[in-house]
Amino acid sequence: MGRTNPTYRDALRAIEERWAKFRRALRRRDQPRFDRLFEYAREHADASGLLNHQNPLLPALLSIDLEQERRLDDHEERLEELEAALETAHNRNQR
Repeated sequence: MGRTNPTYRDALRAIEERWAKFRRALRRRDQPRFDRLFEYAREHADASGLLNHQNPLLPALLSIDLEQERRLDDHEERLEELEAALETAHNRNQR
């Protein structure tokens, strides 16, 4: 029988466990944000596992960056929509 290698999800869980004391030391309002970062990393665990990087923290950080970039794009799109709606309303009031 061959040896079983731990999955990327196992490695990510281990990273999260190593950071547990840090999480507990955070203010309560920041703990859900900390948890969200690991949720972001889990969102890309399949891709990260395919990378099979020596340091599993690096793909986790890139996954977090990707999710935050997605959120920024969503916010920018929403802001553009709101600005357009405001401009339309302003133009109607000018008439």
